[in-house]
Amino acid sequence: MRLAAALLIGVLAAPAASASSDLRPLMRPDQTARIAVSLVPKPRPPEIIRRAMAQQQARARGAVCGDPDIQGDRVGAIPGRMKGCGIGEAVRVRSVLGVRLSQTSLMDCTTARALKTWIRKGAKPALGQTGGGLAELKVFAHYACRPRNSQPGAKISEHGRGRAIDVGGFVLRDGREISVLEGWNSSAARALRRMHKAACGPFGTVLGPEANRFHRDHFHFDTARYRSGSYCR
Repeated sequence: MRLAAALLIGVLAAPAASASSDLRPLMRPDQTARIAVSLVPKPRPPEIIRRAMAQQQARARGAVCGDPDIQGDRVGAIPGRMKGCGIGEAVRVRSVLGVRLSQTSLMDCTTARALKTWIRKGAKPALGQTGGGLAELKVFAHYACRPRNSQPGAKISEHGRGRAIDVGGFVLRDGREISVLEGWNSSAARALRRMHKAACGPFGTVLGPEANRFHRDHFHFDTARYRSGSYCR
């Protein structure tokens, strides 16, 4: 009796298992082919490729210091009208990493590269996406054959050697401006102080509003080097 019951259960269970396996969906060959084809990236339209190549060529034509991220014009040697002034190999920079300079600025390539490092690691991160991000540096001064702080009898400024740039403010992509003078003790203070600190390293000298009365409205950056390291105030 028990044997008969077991055989009956086995007979009844077998079709159910078979039916269950028969219900599993099978992938048809044409489906497999469609999936394989869908994984292949579609080629970019020729117009997009043409525009990208044109942009690359334009960047290459405007590059100075051997760096497409630094756009401007090669100027060459600039003699100084005072002893100690002049630039051996000058460039006139108009933008760095897509950030415009409010006035094209004369400097040497060491200074241009330091400016790029600071924009990449300091200025852009400090502002983030505020106002759409950084669009322009408000340049107060670049190359100028003069003594430090324009004081008679002082040593020649690093501006007179093409190793310095003064930045007095920042323009965001939405058109808003942040000035060093008005922003140093305002809601923009955190970003400005972060920028100031980040410049210490890429530049040898970093001066800001708390350095002295001559720099209360701008940042002074130069690439002079000291045995003790960067001088930052």
